[in-house]
Parts: sequence; C-alpha cells; structure tokens
Amino acid sequence: MAPPTRVRTRARPEQPGLHRLLPSVRVLLVGLAVLAVAAGAYFAALDTSIFAVRKVVIVGGNPRLQDELRTALEPELGRSLLKVGRADINGRVASISDLVGVRYDRQFPHTLRVTVTAERPVLLLRRGADTWLVSARARVMRQLRNPHLSSLPRVWVPKGTGVSLGETLPATAGGIAAAALAPLPHGTFPSSVRFVRASRSELTFVLRSGLQIRLGDLGDLRLKVAIARRILRAVKADGASTGYLDVSVPERPVIEGSNAQVSTGG
Repeated sequence: MAPPTRVRTRARPEQPGLHRLLPSVRVLLVGLAVLAVAAGAYFAALDTSIFAVRKVVIVGGNPRLQDELRTALEPELGRSLLKVGRADINGRVASISDLVGVRYDRQFPHTLRVTVTAERPVLLLRRGADTWLVSARARVMRQLRNPHLSSLPRVWVPKGTGVSLGETLPATAGGIAAAALAPLPHGTFPSSVRFVRASRSELTFVLRSGLQIRLGDLGDLRLKVAIARRILRAVKADGASTGYLDVSVPERPVIEGSNAQVSTGG
C-alpha cells in the first residue's frame, strides 16, 4: 500500500491591517501641533519687527534712477518682509518713467533686494524750446533743461503737439523715430545720427556730416539699414560725407553726394 502523499503549503505572510498603515492619533496630534506653532509663528512675524525691512538694495540703473527708487520704496522700511508683495512694489514705482520694471527678492532677515530694468534713451523729442528724453520703447522719460548736453538724435514735432511724461508717443509724433533708432547699433554709419525726419511714409536719418539716409517707410527696416551700411563702406564714405543714400526700395538703391568718395553712384 502506497504511503499517503504529503502536500506542503507555504504560509502567507500576515498582511498588516489598515489600522497599522494609518498614523496613530498621537502622531496626528503632534503633527497638528507643529502646524499650529508654525502658523502662529508666521502670523506673529507679520506683525512684529523680526523680519522688518531695514535695508533696500537696488541693482541696476543709473544713480539718478536708484535715488528715485529708494525714495519711492521708503514706505516699505519697517514693514515685515513677509508682507512685501509685487503689487505694493509695482504700485510705488509705477510713476518712475525711466523704468521698464523691477524684480524683487526677500533676503532675510532684513534686506529687500530690487533689480532694475531701465528704459534705454535713444531720442530727444523737440517741440519749440521744449525737449523730452524718449526711450527705445517710445516712452517719454523726462523733460530736459539742457538738451545741448546730449548727443542723441533729435526729432521735431509741431508746437501744438501734446506731450506727457510717461506716455508712449504716437507713431506720427516721435514713435516711428524711436522705433527706427532702437535697433540701430553704435557705429552703424560713418557719423552719428543728428536728427530724424519721420512720418508714416518717410523715414530719413540725417547724419552729423549732412549725409541723408532715406529709408522710406518702416517696412524691411533692418534690411534697408544693412544695405545702407554696406554701400557706405563700399564707397568709403566717412565722417565728412554729404549728399544722400536712398534705400527706400532695397533692390534699387540710389546714392549721390558732393563728396568725391560718395558721388560714385546714381
């Protein structure tokens, strides 16, 4: 008679019950207590001088702009860094027309660091005896008392033209001129731009030598400037060259001048 067959079975490991996976009541209470203490400390810090702003560090911009920013941000001194917010800072600096924007960082325990993006001046707007500094974004930055101290190009507008500090100039009242000058690298032409004639259909740079760069409208402006630069180099135009270079139709440039070096085209 055959011996009975024994079947071995492997015992399954005991599965932990759901109650073992959940935190104990004690752990929950400790966690809630920690959260309560942290929240209490945070709200206490909001109303105490633990993290009060004692120093404002400004990075970027010129000394004049930095002084304006320090004055505008003085109300933040003494406030908790935890209360400092973007809306507050933007509201305080909104009236500074030399400014594109700011970025701020809280440096605990007592320092507010503000990084500046400043407007880039490219143009003087002339209206009779009045002069304003205009940025690359066609924004009126400030009025100038001594425009002769600046070498920036000029554009003239009629005496009846309204000009307000901080506004963005309309296209026909200096906006086109600013947009045209903004991408112009230093040294593009043999001499710097003295003034700009600008309308919706005509854009002309008049260099300090008297040479005119006639660009037509704003269409293909970068291409026209590149062509003008190449032609002037090819004919060896210099800081004394006069006459004109017309690249309003880039495929058919026309150049003529009283300078022997420039009078090679027609």
